[in-house]
Amino acid sequence: MDLEALKAEWVGLDFDEKKFDLSAEQLRVFAVSCGEEEPRFIDPNDPDFQAAPTFVTTLRSARVLPSGFPNLGRPFDAGKKVILHAPIRGGDQLIGRSRISDIYSKTGRGGPMIFVVHEMEFRNQRDELVAVVDSRQINQPEAK
Repeated sequence: MDLEALKAEWVGLDFDEKKFDLSAEQLRVFAVSCGEEEPRFIDPNDPDFQAAPTFVTTLRSARVLPSGFPNLGRPFDAGKKVILHAPIRGGDQLIGRSRISDIYSKTGRGGPMIFVVHEMEFRNQRDELVAVVDSRQINQPEAK
């Protein structure tokens, strides 16, 4: 597999966009289910009420990979990274845009692995960047 050609074709390509209308109740329920105790995450009447830091990981695009992306082998989840830029509030409408931000390989105990990083950027109704979620997928090519 030519990873450089794969990167040249797919990295940076926006392939999905989805809107999310958020309610204060959604944010509260998520925070409570995670065991949050800070009023700014669980009390909609708190003057600084906002989404718990990992809330955006629950927001999914319609596609994890772009249409036509090649099969790189058996995929499995390799974790997520959340970068918060601004508070997310009840009543916000977020627009999530998906792209592949990186493709790279490593060799592990089980052999070669190809990592695909799916980045979802979230902007609110004022077009302010509020969060970015990187989801890493490991693909193990089939043994020949």
